[in-house]
Amino acid sequence: MAPANQPMFGKDEKALCFHLELLYEAKVLEARQDNPLDKKSPWEYRVHYKGWKNTWDDWVPQDRLRKFTEENRELASNLRKEVEEQMRAATGAKKNAASHKKKGAAGGSDFSSARGSEERHSSVQAGGPRGQKRGRDFDIEREDHHLSTPRILLPLPPHLKSLLVDDWESVTKNLQLVPLPSRTPANTILETYLAQELPKRGGSGGGADADVLEEVIAGLREYFDKCLGRILLYRFEREQFFDVRGLWEGGRVGTGYEPAAKEEVVRKGPGDVYGVEHLTRLFGEHLASPLPHADALLLTGGAGSVVSLPELIAQTNMDAQAVSRLKEELSKLTSWLAKHSAEYFTNEYENTSQEYQDKARGVL
Repeated sequence: MAPANQPMFGKDEKALCFHLELLYEAKVLEARQDNPLDKKSPWEYRVHYKGWKNTWDDWVPQDRLRKFTEENRELASNLRKEVEEQMRAATGAKKNAASHKKKGAAGGSDFSSARGSEERHSSVQAGGPRGQKRGRDFDIEREDHHLSTPRILLPLPPHLKSLLVDDWESVTKNLQLVPLPSRTPANTILETYLAQELPKRGGSGGGADADVLEEVIAGLREYFDKCLGRILLYRFEREQFFDVRGLWEGGRVGTGYEPAAKEEVVRKGPGDVYGVEHLTRLFGEHLASPLPHADALLLTGGAGSVVSLPELIAQTNMDAQAVSRLKEELSKLTSWLAKHSAEYFTNEYENTSQEYQDKARGVL
């Protein structure tokens, strides 16, 4: 890796360059510093996009360029697939919205959902046919707003998707639990990834890329600690969480679940106790489409569901460039997790006692 005050890309070097949300193959034509009078000023590069006319040649900052590696080519492919999926989803949403509007304008009453039937019934009671029409129009506007809400699709390696579904089945169907404490806690996993990835970016303080990586990892650690008990657990796991939390908060021993090694839990926190299974759930929202049982992984608010990071990102005020960069960092992390899944995912879930199952169901 070149020093921070030297260009990371040389003349005629093949690279990948961001243009909006996609990565395109490009060639570096020349490099210059943003401020020639300041030797510490950042570098920028004039690039030519492969297959594009020379009129598209452009000066871009260094953070828009990526080395032409197999990992980054895979990232470019995933981003392209994601955009294509978003375009298909948007086209389908527009067709559905237009269909609903046409039915509403024709005074149709063919609503397939029970929710639509209940709303239609209540509007009739409130104000007769006139009120009913207003209710239908409001429903259409509300649905249009929902369809226009941006969705953040995070490409997840197929192997990781499969492991998430296995995790869901083990907990919700087989009534098993992830053994705690994890043999490799989430904090250790994130520290290992940071230690392996940071040297590729010039080390700590090596530039903008290194700073972004450190910021993302620090944010994930804090997010995991703050939100595990709120949005990353299935209902069946909550009794386990309450008992383990008692140990790490004050050494209290619960009555339902007892971890294998109490001394490794006392005075610790979520990131030091829970492992890759719960960490990976952060990225699982988009499982809704391609996999069975995926409704349990959606942001539905149901007792058996978990909430994931892509859904929450969509509700933030981050600009498109920041979202794109965050997605890039998360995609690299999930690809790394998939490659090291055998090291981190548990091979056997714990069977639970009848007493625990009754408490989890609220019988006791």
